[in-house]
Amino acid sequence: MQLRQILLCLTGAGALSLVLCALEIPLLRRLGAGQNILHYVREHAGKRGTPSMGGLGFVVAAAAVALVFAERDRPFFVALAVGVGYLLVGFLDDVMKCRRRDNRGLTPGQKLFFQFAVALLAALYCCRAGLTSIYLPYTRTAADIGLWMLPLGVLVFLATVNGVNLTDGLDGLAGGVSGVFFLGLGVLILLQGGGGALDVLCFALAGALFAYLVFNTNRASVFMGDTGSLSLGGFAAAIALFSGNALAIPLLGGAFVLSSISVILQVIYYKRTGKRIFLMAPIHHHFQEKGFAESKIAYAYAAATAFVGMTLLLPFA
Repeated sequence: MQLRQILLCLTGAGALSLVLCALEIPLLRRLGAGQNILHYVREHAGKRGTPSMGGLGFVVAAAAVALVFAERDRPFFVALAVGVGYLLVGFLDDVMKCRRRDNRGLTPGQKLFFQFAVALLAALYCCRAGLTSIYLPYTRTAADIGLWMLPLGVLVFLATVNGVNLTDGLDGLAGGVSGVFFLGLGVLILLQGGGGALDVLCFALAGALFAYLVFNTNRASVFMGDTGSLSLGGFAAAIALFSGNALAIPLLGGAFVLSSISVILQVIYYKRTGKRIFLMAPIHHHFQEKGFAESKIAYAYAAATAFVGMTLLLPFA
């Protein structure tokens, strides 16, 4: 992929995302698709009613531009289908929340069932298509793990999708981190020799997300909702697995891992002792309770993601 194509992909997805996000905000308001705020997050009380489901805008923009610039190979279409599949799960969850006027969408069991079903299908595709090699981070070496890709793939999907979902708790946080994540992953795939059209999909997602931040940084005019966060997690897991970069997710996606681990530790410790490790979990809410501004937390997370992403590129320098 040439630099000209990369720039066209980034700017094209960004421009289309700007238009679609600007158009969807008043539409979502008219439809009453406002966000319900949990009562215990007192700092977010003023955000009640902010339009949600904004993920539709940047996902449609990224998918449309990627279809224009990408070579039509099967991993690309499967990754696109996986991302859209998770988008539909998130969309259903968001719609149920809006109708009930609370945060009760799909039950945890229903969410897990849908997520597991899509993850299993994607992991089976990896095995059947021979996409069973994984790169070792900070090297140019890849190892074929064969059928072990099946359990690894399911684990990667469930962990990544829920990690992105948990990170979507502050204005600009999940969008900023995900934008840097996809940009870094796209460059990594390109330097590894290209992953068919998967690098194109990464750059399109990055461009669309950076444009979406115009409407999502503090104070946000629209939230991505589960429509956006579950879809981003699905895209991240699919692209990483299909390109052989599953082991890069815990590093480049360290923010997602941090969110998940902080929740797990908080729950376990509270059940054992009745006390909390963090003022609130996920840990970005702990930082917020400590007095850090949402914009500062979001910037720090994105900057840390960019730093780790640059270190992953060192073997190609």
